[in-house]
Amino acid sequence: MQDSVPANSANGPVRFGIFDWIDANGASVADLYEERLKFIEYADSAGFYCYHMAEHQGTPLGMAPSPSVFLSAIAQRTKNIRFGPLVYPLPFYNPLRLVEEICMLDQLSRGRLEVGVGRGISAYELDFFDINVDDSRDMFREALDIVIMGLKEGKISYEGEHYTFRDVTLPIQPWQRPYPPLWYPTANPDSIRWIASEGISTVTHYPPMETMREHIDLYKSVWAENLDRPDRLNAHEPDPKYGVTRHIYVAETDGQALKEAKEAFSDFIANFNHLRILNGDDTGRTNFLADFEGRMADGLHIVGSPETATNTLRDHLSITGSNYFVGSFFFGTLSAEQTLNSLQLFAEQVMPHFDWVAP
Repeated sequence: MQDSVPANSANGPVRFGIFDWIDANGASVADLYEERLKFIEYADSAGFYCYHMAEHQGTPLGMAPSPSVFLSAIAQRTKNIRFGPLVYPLPFYNPLRLVEEICMLDQLSRGRLEVGVGRGISAYELDFFDINVDDSRDMFREALDIVIMGLKEGKISYEGEHYTFRDVTLPIQPWQRPYPPLWYPTANPDSIRWIASEGISTVTHYPPMETMREHIDLYKSVWAENLDRPDRLNAHEPDPKYGVTRHIYVAETDGQALKEAKEAFSDFIANFNHLRILNGDDTGRTNFLADFEGRMADGLHIVGSPETATNTLRDHLSITGSNYFVGSFFFGTLSAEQTLNSLQLFAEQVMPHFDWVAP
């Protein structure tokens, strides 16, 4: 823990995490993976709490479409940092196979896995698996019931509309009991009420800070109302995280940071909007997402010198009430040197100004 500042003291210590799409950047896929692993090794040594990765299919936004495979490499290359998918889209998976993969990852890392789950909202990707988007919610709930049953009890007997398993006994269990902590990212107030009632941790990518404050206040209120429920899905997690995710780039000066981040972000957002276009997005939001200056003005990026990044982050934590900050440090065509320099400047010249805790 480092020297504290009053900005986040009211919310308790903050944890620092990383969120990653592993989007295409022009490098070979093998080099892309190795660069990421080296960055995560540094993050492990610097005290970052958790590395979260997205899952996407058939798009340059996600060049690691099997998170479990990549996370198994992280388990072997790190010692302290926690890690996990954000999220496993449950309708994409056979629930039994997923239970076994979760157990393996948790055992490989000796209890450092965090499990993000979701239903998948991309019709383009769901179509690969012959899944109608209208069925994905029910499939998610059935699959989640099965995954929890398998992890907790080591047995699965279930008959539903979408999945049926009869008297399956599992010889492998997760290291963490009853199972690894659960995550569900959302900006939907109804979903926030559900995850808060279950004590499930969450992060949100894009809402403005004032909206995020409303969401986090709602989360904390509902969470407190349900503390006495022993049957909560994430009741074994006494300190749920409610966080904000932002693209972040730190350089020696504001001018350098803005120039380099804008150039790289245009390539990232091309990958991001590629998926939106495949999903038939005709709302015009692709133009907003590509507007770097507009997103900066809305507080959706943290870009600048260490001093600027510190002051901006202080505002984010204070205004939103978050107890977790998740930075997207890797994006677009930032070079390996630029990315590592940004990560190091953040760890060495920004984090020490906050009351923070390592894993």
